[in-house]
Amino acid sequence: MSRLNIVVGITGGIAAYKAVGVVRSLVLAGHDVHVVPTDGALRFVGRPTLEAISRNPVHVDLYEGVAEVRHVAIGQAADLIVIAPATANTIAKLAAGLADDLLGNTVLASEAPIVIAPAMHTEMWLNPATAANVATLRERGVTIVGPAVGQLTGTDSGPGRMEEPDVIVAAALARVEASARRDLAGRRVVVTAGGTREPLDPVRFLGNRSSGKQGVAIAEAARARGAQVTLIAANLEVASPGGCDIREVSTALELQAAVTEAASGADLVVMAAAVADYRPASISESKIKKQPGDDGLTLELVRNPDILAGLGHAPHDGTLLVGFAAETEADDERLLELGAGKLEAKGADLLVVNRVGWTEGFARDDNRVVILGNEGVLARAIGSKMSVAHEILDVAAPRLRETHEPG
Repeated sequence: MSRLNIVVGITGGIAAYKAVGVVRSLVLAGHDVHVVPTDGALRFVGRPTLEAISRNPVHVDLYEGVAEVRHVAIGQAADLIVIAPATANTIAKLAAGLADDLLGNTVLASEAPIVIAPAMHTEMWLNPATAANVATLRERGVTIVGPAVGQLTGTDSGPGRMEEPDVIVAAALARVEASARRDLAGRRVVVTAGGTREPLDPVRFLGNRSSGKQGVAIAEAARARGAQVTLIAANLEVASPGGCDIREVSTALELQAAVTEAASGADLVVMAAAVADYRPASISESKIKKQPGDDGLTLELVRNPDILAGLGHAPHDGTLLVGFAAETEADDERLLELGAGKLEAKGADLLVVNRVGWTEGFARDDNRVVILGNEGVLARAIGSKMSVAHEILDVAAPRLRETHEPG
């Protein structure tokens, strides 16, 4: 990647100390980094530290450098803006378009991609006002990284912890690369994400541990690369990406109907959702209760349709079909054998194989996958789910051009 002019905005939260790692990583990657902290940020991290790490002067005052029109010049010159941490207050100001400090002016004066890493207490992150502001920023194309779930200030723990610097940097640079590529401009892309849930009664369901993070990352990456994206969202545990046509579903049958309709005429279909293989033969209209003397409960299950195979074995000329195969197989060679067998059985054009287990794959921010085609292993990807998403699209995009041109 060529040398970028990057603005790192730092706002007034305890996670500001971690922003030093973001700045350092970007500088070591060869980029020209300019830090724009708020007054609150300087209560946590001193200006000398930020100047030493960034190797550039640090400006805070909106009314400094008036002759050089600094309040807009910094933003105009930026190739990328990263705000880490982004407090609830800053997110609200960005959503409202306020510019009462140098950072706000910099953002409004820039046409560069914006990446923010929220950091706040769980109650603040879950507050409807914050949720609405985040949704607004997503709709405007802002990339949201995190927050992670973990230890917060004091004894609190939960969602709201700022993502680690390496995750933020990887997502930010991937966003720039995606914006530069635009190799999916004019393409229609359909992505499924999340995990289906099969109801037992009004209270319980059979489900899986998929959060939808990988599918959402693929949708965001495709949109950043210029695609018109439809996301079939099955019980996501992460926020839906902005700029996409979101179609919410819950069960496997609902997902089948939605993706079959959306896939018609699509250039690329990525089946990243974890779909239940079975569903209850019948659903109780009232809560299933324990009965005196019961030692257990027997459920009758029936098979759900194989949605990927249904799409794969139906005529889909002009549509590239990418499937996912989550396996618990520990042996790498055997894992690839299982993937190759599934690729053929499902009729997919590409298959993304990833190992899952108690501590890997599901609900994590990173992933490790192997991408298979009829020729064998096409690529291996490891890292953040956003970087993995781009690796998958890097393999898929040239094959789209081979199939047909958009239009």
